[in-house]
Amino acid sequence: MSHAPSTLTERVARIALVVSAIAVLVFLVAPILAILPLSVNDSEFLTYPMRGWTTRWYESVFASEKWRLAVMNSFLIGIPATVIATVLGTLASIGLAMADFRGKAAISALILSPLVVPIVIVAVGLYFFFAPLGLTQTYTGLIVAHAALGAPFVVVTVSAALASFDRNLARAAASLGAPPVTVFRRVMLPILAPGVASGALFAFAASFDEVVTVMLLGAPHQRTIPREMFSGLRDSFNPTIAAVATLLTVLAVALLLVVEALRLRAERLKTRAGD
Repeated sequence: MSHAPSTLTERVARIALVVSAIAVLVFLVAPILAILPLSVNDSEFLTYPMRGWTTRWYESVFASEKWRLAVMNSFLIGIPATVIATVLGTLASIGLAMADFRGKAAISALILSPLVVPIVIVAVGLYFFFAPLGLTQTYTGLIVAHAALGAPFVVVTVSAALASFDRNLARAAASLGAPPVTVFRRVMLPILAPGVASGALFAFAASFDEVVTVMLLGAPHQRTIPREMFSGLRDSFNPTIAAVATLLTVLAVALLLVVEALRLRAERLKTRAGD
């Protein structure tokens, strides 16, 4: 049971913790908040002070053929990659959690390696692996690459959900004659659904935000939104980039709200199961 700090040392420590947390939050959020007003700045350059308010940069984004193509490519690559990553990541999580075999730790580390290995190294490795197979500059190669990058996120979230899964439920269903597929579909999946959905959202966000593998593996007509933003920063540095960044920020916030809703739903399910 929590209690208010009683001694001077505890109060000072609590204040220091709150101040440090606020400082870190401001440090992380300030660059984002600084770029948002520039998306409606009536100036040709990303500079302060603002000269006025305008929506022409958003109109420029929606009217531009190259930005429409970038949005289409991002979804064309991101959605299939998310589906593949979700399926493979969920199955890998269940296999690692339910089975006990030699080399389990090594396989788990290999699956999660894209989370810790620098993305440049992963992208170069994928390029040399895909080149002999003819998968460079193809949508198939980009989808497979993004699925490999997104699968570890699914593994992490589903593994967290499996940590609180009662295996006796699966054993009880199997003892009643349910085949493994039915046990997974009717017993495990409803309980693991919040973790699976959260992992899918993180996998989609990782694909939607990825630029290095698209630069190495993609063709000129396969530019995604981050790749087009990178080109824009190099060739024409104007508030159109700020408008796109604002739209991506709104999308990221929406995804975070969905993840939080899924987390709350999972906690409610656990509470009901405990009752």
